[in-house]
Amino acid sequence: MTSVRIVIGRLDVDFGVEPGVTAIFGPSGAGKSLLLDAIAGLVRPDSGRILLDDAILFDAATEVHLAPQRRRAALVPQGDSLFAGMTPKQNLMFAARRYPRLERHRRVAETIEKFQLTDSSPRLLWVIARALVTEPKLLLIDDAGLDAAMLREIRENTPAPVLLASRNLDLCCAADRMMVLANGRILQRGTPRQIVDRSESLEVARLVGIANLLEATVGALDPSRNSSTLDFGHFSLSGPYFPGHFRGDRVRVAVAAENLRAHPGDAAPGPNYVPLELVRAVPRAQSVLLEFSFGVSVALSYSDYAPRKDNRSWLVEFPPEALRIL
Repeated sequence: MTSVRIVIGRLDVDFGVEPGVTAIFGPSGAGKSLLLDAIAGLVRPDSGRILLDDAILFDAATEVHLAPQRRRAALVPQGDSLFAGMTPKQNLMFAARRYPRLERHRRVAETIEKFQLTDSSPRLLWVIARALVTEPKLLLIDDAGLDAAMLREIRENTPAPVLLASRNLDLCCAADRMMVLANGRILQRGTPRQIVDRSESLEVARLVGIANLLEATVGALDPSRNSSTLDFGHFSLSGPYFPGHFRGDRVRVAVAAENLRAHPGDAAPGPNYVPLELVRAVPRAQSVLLEFSFGVSVALSYSDYAPRKDNRSWLVEFPPEALRIL
């Protein structure tokens, strides 16, 4: 069993480490780096316990605090951490220095072959190879500028569990599991899709970029028909039945901009079609974000937006299955 239960100042976490890649997602100052440093042995927690494959790395009660080099937990820090006075290959040799000469050369050669490293390979890939050359039992990566391709290479070339700390939500969504960390606390954990599609709180929804967080009143609930009515003041919508809520409840409705649809104003209206005024169109990397009146946002691909960019009126469709109450 591998588990972390520690307190350092306002950082207070308790979680298990599973095989595969676990992303620790959160804003700057959430405590991500401090958490990884504590696991690596660079920072001593105020209290708690850290186990790695049932080996005790830290235990406040018995005053166990293993040195970093004895932990079998390799840390890839932020920035370029290769030793400047050595070639990348010499960095690998240095990391494997505790092994006999022949074993050291074998490990370095195998690692270079695994990652297909050359003099022109990204330095970050050499840093990752240096962390893995000693076959650690846990790999810690601290917002190091990793991309999805490198993450796949790591997954393919080490059986060690990986804890990846990052503010990059797209990268975190490539992990097997994700924890949302803010103000030193884990707000939610699960698969990336569970967290993005089923945020459990307003704070998590904001952190993962849910654009539409709208206040509403529950107007009606019918469990037999799996239906509800939500009143937003300027318009009403039909939704699924929301267990645990009652008529008259004030609620916050979350719906991703990508889950709404925008139609020309002269289109035949359907259920949950709402006429809204377009305030602005904001270009993004892969889509255009249409910002409408009453705080409603819709994401459209460029190919869908181009023939409609001169529309004077719009109908926004709210699919009932896309509506969630936080």
